[in-house]
Amino acid sequence: MNKLGIFALFSALSLSACQPEQPETIRTGLVYCAEGPPENFNPQRVTSGTTIDIVSQQLYDRLLDIDANTGNLLPALATAWQRSADGMTYDFTLRQDVAFHHTHFFKPTRPLVADDIVFTFNRIMDPTHPYHFLGGGIYPYFQSVDWANLVNKVTAIAEDKVRFELNRPDSSFLANLATDFAPVLSAEYAASLLAEGQPQRLDTQPIGTGPFHFKEYQKDVLVRLYRHPTYWRGPAAMEQLVFDIVPNNARRMAKLLTHECDIVAFPRLAELSLITERPDVKVQESTNMNVGFWAFNTKKSPFDQVKVRQALALAINQSAILQAVYFNQATAAKGILPPTSWAFDQQLPAANYDPAQARALLAEVGLSQGFSMDIWAMPVQRLYNPNALKMAELIQADLAQIGVTANIVSYEWNTFRRKLTDGEHDSVLIGWAADNADPDNFFRPLLSCAAADSGSNRAQWCDPVFDQLLHQALSTGEQQQRLGYYITAQQYLHQQKPLVAIAHSQRFQAINVNVEGVSVNPYGGIALFGARRITP
Repeated sequence: MNKLGIFALFSALSLSACQPEQPETIRTGLVYCAEGPPENFNPQRVTSGTTIDIVSQQLYDRLLDIDANTGNLLPALATAWQRSADGMTYDFTLRQDVAFHHTHFFKPTRPLVADDIVFTFNRIMDPTHPYHFLGGGIYPYFQSVDWANLVNKVTAIAEDKVRFELNRPDSSFLANLATDFAPVLSAEYAASLLAEGQPQRLDTQPIGTGPFHFKEYQKDVLVRLYRHPTYWRGPAAMEQLVFDIVPNNARRMAKLLTHECDIVAFPRLAELSLITERPDVKVQESTNMNVGFWAFNTKKSPFDQVKVRQALALAINQSAILQAVYFNQATAAKGILPPTSWAFDQQLPAANYDPAQARALLAEVGLSQGFSMDIWAMPVQRLYNPNALKMAELIQADLAQIGVTANIVSYEWNTFRRKLTDGEHDSVLIGWAADNADPDNFFRPLLSCAAADSGSNRAQWCDPVFDQLLHQALSTGEQQQRLGYYITAQQYLHQQKPLVAIAHSQRFQAINVNVEGVSVNPYGGIALFGARRITP
């Protein structure tokens, strides 16, 4: 770590020590330093990892879970499921006596039943549903996988059984029910809010079945959750969870070192050597299914031209980025799929740094004098991009070598995401972390035509050839056939370059040495149900 970095960190430490603690550390609870605020409290309506980490696995359960070691699907709210021979019908048997949260704003009168599953998923796909258009009718993940056209109907066939009838086979269907974007909501709570004329509270004062229930949100300051005492897996060890919202990287680290926070996700890679030497902090590491990338808005000129995108890809020095931004704690990306995916194309060529060829390609399309463009850089640190502003500066310098003038743009995190979804960007440095092991979890949410409509496709790229390859892959349950389609899709992306995949990062989190029961999940957000404090 350089002297400037150490000075910045300990300046923040001094500053933090002078401030009143916010929030106060609770000995019967846990404080997690989050890098940004939640967009809302319903994971169906977001794709932000920041929101997912705070909300999804703390407040909610899903029909299925994912084995963190194997990626296989496990029972959760559903104890069993059956698929019809034609792959068009799935029946789920629900767990008995699963209690919803009992809070100061809602008192449930019954446990989980099939009607809750019907309500949860019909909300997403049925435009006549009273909650469908609440919040704008945007369900980015489910819209990116074309949920409304895939699922014909969801029905309760008994109090403890629910049926999904599909319009076509889809080999990723079960995996999508296990994602962090698929929480089960309370139909009873929703009905009570409609009766009160306050349906908007469904997504701001959440009710789920998860290990913690919602207590309060102080905007841009903290989220406080309390233990769910009748949780079906058994009560959590910690009585409270507080998510302390600290966008500044150095201040987050300072709060860890002064024990104001127990856990810090995504510690700055430049500081890993410093914190690993401390006896009061442990660093957890995991290989994670993620990708950091640079996406071009293909609806704007000149990024609608393949040769321009190819030229920009050739202009950047991937090796320098891996060293300066990831501190060599990442794998150089060849495409959007990480090498740990079963569908990864081993034959994809490595990134080629060739400014001369980049200039030649620009000349072929009449841009030998270059052009100006914006690079949008995330204002928060995420595992797939630990320092987007630094990366933007490196790319800016590389582009100058081929005559392209790049302006770096950033906003507050929620404003950034809103403007990005509206397609205001020229290009953006962002990424994706998978929350299941199916390769489709990368392809459709990031690059399908449906994802371009929903806003999660940051390249705004809609290509019928690519979409057809994905459709063919999803129409078969045979893994070898799917693999063939996915390899073709990766080679097509390599040629078309709607985005440049840069790195697959290791995932780190720093944690107080007196906290146990927390691990790094390779699929999805953080789960704090098992967290407990031990006596030193």
